[in-house]
Amino acid sequence: MDTSSLAPLIEKIRSILEFVRSEEALQADLIAPVQPRYRESARNLLHYLALRTFDLRDIQEELSSLSISSLGHSEGYTLTNLQNILRLLQLLNGEQPDEFDFKSPLDYRSSKAKLREHTLDLFGRHRRNEGSRIMVTMPSEASEDYEMIHGLLLAGMDIARINTSHDSSLEWYRMISNIRLGEQETGKSCLIYMDLSGPKFRTESVAPVLPEKDYARFFEGDVLQLVKSDSGVLSDPDKIRVEVLLPEIFRDTREGHRIYFDDGKISGLVTKVEPDLITVKITRAGVEGSKLRADKGINLPDTPISLPSLTDADHANLPFIAANADIVGYSFVRRPSDVAQLQEELHKLNREDIGIILKIETKEAFENLPMLLLTAMRNPKVGVMIARGDLAVEIGFERIAEVQEEIMWICEAAHVPIIWATQVLEKLAKKGTASRAEVTDAAMAARAECVMLNKGPYIVNAVATLEDIAIRMEKHQFKRKGNLRPLSVAKRFWAQTTVGSKQ
Repeated sequence: MDTSSLAPLIEKIRSILEFVRSEEALQADLIAPVQPRYRESARNLLHYLALRTFDLRDIQEELSSLSISSLGHSEGYTLTNLQNILRLLQLLNGEQPDEFDFKSPLDYRSSKAKLREHTLDLFGRHRRNEGSRIMVTMPSEASEDYEMIHGLLLAGMDIARINTSHDSSLEWYRMISNIRLGEQETGKSCLIYMDLSGPKFRTESVAPVLPEKDYARFFEGDVLQLVKSDSGVLSDPDKIRVEVLLPEIFRDTREGHRIYFDDGKISGLVTKVEPDLITVKITRAGVEGSKLRADKGINLPDTPISLPSLTDADHANLPFIAANADIVGYSFVRRPSDVAQLQEELHKLNREDIGIILKIETKEAFENLPMLLLTAMRNPKVGVMIARGDLAVEIGFERIAEVQEEIMWICEAAHVPIIWATQVLEKLAKKGTASRAEVTDAAMAARAECVMLNKGPYIVNAVATLEDIAIRMEKHQFKRKGNLRPLSVAKRFWAQTTVGSKQ
């Protein structure tokens, strides 16, 4: 083996190792407040973020050519892996390995054990001891249809998701009662996950073109007008009227901003903004037009929204959630201060023990993910949901595959479990048949600690299918591996913490 080029490689690894260690040491104030059980995970997250400010692709190629363990396998135990690589290179070069006065207790096995421990704390014991849990969004019918709940539990549902954007506390209580009865009768356990609604803009009503329809159909070039609900403002009779609830959309939106409806099925551009009325020109829709109904989401990726992440509705619903749920989903969380606010509210309700899921569904949340995690780790149970629907609209559909991988890397570095969500086996749940692309996506989703399915008339079949796919995929893979270009999210984190930069 030709080892003539090892000296420069050894110096590169040593330099990276020293940088990783020094950056962690400078951030002791970020680690101190986290729960003791997350201390080493927080340190490792900082190690990984420091590592990923480098372009490691050439280094990884050199290591692979020497059959030395790749840097791409070390998210969960970054410092130990760097030290092991340096030691192996020095031995290959006939050198005495460095003696380190600092060590991490994490290695390959213990990092996997740490992630399993945190997953078990958050999601409970798995019926197969290993593999992805299955979360199912409860439809309104779940408050009345016990047989559906019974079927879902037998098919493999581990967690029931109740979205507080829909129904009322009465329906939520009935859903939970049916789930608890189902647990008794089937012997299957099921956690209750409740989503806060968050500052989500939605269509309240859509004036249909045809009176007998409950929707309007839009084509490219059409013009609609968003109107503040109950404002009494008259829209142009030649344009389709769409009412929205949250008034902040009229305060924050500007001419030229992009706007998307119904998870990006309809795209538009804001052409005029008035105090209670926004005019939008449709720039993309289906060839045969796209339907827009009431209660569909609105995304404004160019608009900095001034709404708090905890809305008045969320404050009103938190006591019910605290009394009945095992896990709370934090919708449209954006900043570390948002997480701190929820923690304060849960403290008031004596539910610091409840699991907190950070739903990553905006560009801002993705860019702030490291600090969101470090703040959330002040609680004993933490997870992350990759909410691909809103996130794809916010960052661009062409980037969603890349971004969801980065989220998985960062969460593995923090030993935080992931929920893979949005449109998993969607066609199967709604239409009864799955496309090849859906099955492939579901197989990819099985790398996460939990996979979320949405509601649909064939949801029991979808759960059974996902369970089968998960069992098969568990035999083939654990997480994922990738190339090691520098991550913008890592560079941004260190820039925001105003720590010294490498030369």
